[in-house]
Amino acid sequence: MQYCKIQLIMFSSPSLSMQNVYGKLRVWRLTTSLFAFSSTPELIFGAALLYYFRVFERQIGSNKYAVFIAFSTMVSVMLQILSLGYLKDPSLNPLTSGPYGLIFASYVPFFFDIPISTKFRIFGLRLSDKSFIYLAGLQLLFSSGRCSIIPGLSGILAGLLYRLNIFRIRRLKVPDSTTSLFSRLPWPFCNHSYQRLPITESDGNNPSNQAHQTEGALTTTEDPMESSIVTLVSMGFDRGSAMQALALTNYDVNLASNILLEAQSM
Repeated sequence: MQYCKIQLIMFSSPSLSMQNVYGKLRVWRLTTSLFAFSSTPELIFGAALLYYFRVFERQIGSNKYAVFIAFSTMVSVMLQILSLGYLKDPSLNPLTSGPYGLIFASYVPFFFDIPISTKFRIFGLRLSDKSFIYLAGLQLLFSSGRCSIIPGLSGILAGLLYRLNIFRIRRLKVPDSTTSLFSRLPWPFCNHSYQRLPITESDGNNPSNQAHQTEGALTTTEDPMESSIVTLVSMGFDRGSAMQALALTNYDVNLASNILLEAQSM
C-alpha cells in the first residue's frame, strides 16, 4: 500500500493546487504546469490551436510575439494563483494543467484581428470559417469543468491586458540577437516555406520571367493598394477579406494571403 502511494505521488499531475502553491510552496509547479496537458483530448485540441495561432507570429513578428508569449503566460499563472487563494474551493484542486494562458490569450487577437473569409449555414445556423476555432476553444475550456474554466478565463484576461497595452507592453520586443539565436537551432517543425527564393541572372532570359517583369513594370503605375487587392481577389478571396488582411499586414500580399489561407484551412 505504501508503494502504491509513492507511485501515485511520482506520477501525479503537475497541475497547480492550493496545497502545492500556498501550503508546500512548490514553486516549480508554476513551470511544470505549463508543459503538460491533463488528458489526451486536451492535448489534441490544445496542440491544434497552438499550431493555428502561429499566424500571429507572422503578423507581428517574432520579436513581439515572444513578448506576447511571456506576458500572457506569466499573467495567466498569476491570475490562477490569485483565484486559488481567493476562492479556496477544494473542488478546484488541482487546476487543469497546460498552456491555457497562451492558447486563450491568443483568442483576443484572433477575435479582433483575423478577418472572416467565408460564411455558410448549417441547419439554419449562420457560421463562418472562424466558428470551428471557437468550437475547439469551447471544448478545451469546458474539458474539466471549473478546473479548466479558471485557466482559460485567466488567459483571456491576460490577452485583453496585452490588447489594452497595459504598461505599454506592446512596445516591447525581444532583441534581434536572441531571436536569431533561436532561429539557428534545428527545430524539428521549422517552417521555411515562406522564404523567397533567390533570383539568378539566368532567370532574366526565361520568357515567363520576362513576361512577369513586363507585367510588373505596367503595374507600377497603378495604385499599390488596388493592385494588391486585385491579386488576392484573383486567388479566390473576397474583396472585403482581402482589404482587411492587407491592412493587418501593412499591405504585404504574401503575409495577407497566408492569413487568408490559414483562415480557410480551419
